Amino acid sequence: MGNVLAPVLDLHRPLRRQEPLTNPGSFDELHRKCKEVFPQQMEGVKLILNKNPNNHFQLSHTVHMSTVGQSSYHFHTTYVGDRQLSPTETQQARFVTWQFDGELRGDDYTATLTLSNPDVLSQSVIVVAHFLQSVTSRLVLGGEMVYHRRPGEEGAIVTLAGKYTARKWVATLNIGYGGAHASYYHRANEQVQVGVELEANTRLQDTTFAFGYQLNLPPANVVFRGLLDSNWCVGGVLEKKLLPLPVTLALGAFINHWKNRFHCGFSIIVG
Repeated sequence: MGNVLAPVLDLHRPLRRQEPLTNPGSFDELHRKCKEVFPQQMEGVKLILNKNPNNHFQLSHTVHMSTVGQSSYHFHTTYVGDRQLSPTETQQARFVTWQFDGELRGDDYTATLTLSNPDVLSQSVIVVAHFLQSVTSRLVLGGEMVYHRRPGEEGAIVTLAGKYTARKWVATLNIGYGGAHASYYHRANEQVQVGVELEANTRLQDTTFAFGYQLNLPPANVVFRGLLDSNWCVGGVLEKKLLPLPVTLALGAFINHWKNRFHCGFSIIVG
């Protein structure tokens, strides 16, 4: 008889444990990692004062002096509790819309429901539902449904979403009847981060592409963010923290070659 080869189990080798599933976060935060690389456009002079009286309340005062539009002042308050339905934010004393938000977060899923401007008499309402599920420790799948109804019109739009998180990069895709939104984030090292974003709108027949990058200089407490998009817009924002003071200075400049527009801004953030 010939030799018979059979697999031998190594009883002393420990079995590989799967990484535990975590909460996927909210639907609006799917592209957050990539968007954080891009600079926020600035114009005029802005003063932002943040204050946290306790662990539940967050207050913010914003004064904006603009040379293009109207100058303004905004007061923001946010309450963060253990049993709240969702954080609330007040920006103006005059309310234009009425909205109810509900969110349920589990160990490996997030479900949200938004009810906007319900009117029983005119039978009009806008309903937005989100659901995300952590399939593995790296893969998140879910979707969004937007339903609207008003006299003479009714419809719904469904969007599917997925996000894959690796050690140094994150890829996200939203695709549906209204279009597609894709983003890719990559962390090259502790100082350099880059992001690429692509948005296609089927209703407007428009597609935009943007590239952003972030440079961190920890010894100087400086962060620089820059962007370049398909609309021929180039810009950047330089942030400097004045440690040990809780003050951050930001200076930004943006130019749109296609529309021949240029604007710059300066802001002071306290808190």
